[in-house]
Amino acid sequence: MYHEMIDINPEIMFGKPVIKGTRITVEHILRKLAGGKSVEDIIKDHPHLKPENIYAAEEFAADYLAQEEIVFASGTKL
Repeated sequence: MYHEMIDINPEIMFGKPVIKGTRITVEHILRKLAGGKSVEDIIKDHPHLKPENIYAAEEFAADYLAQEEIVFASGTKL
């Protein structure tokens, strides 16, 4: 899974996915969105970000979740 605006480097934020060129984690962006912040609000908090950085974080998270294995109560995996 490659996203040109997301970087994963063990020397930056303990290897958590970040917006490339920053120390702002994908998790941080998602938590702000989940807390009701708009893209515009996040950019006000972090003026060096662009809307496409926020969308890249959302896309990265969606792609990550799409690759998860699903385990049913019976132990069967999908």
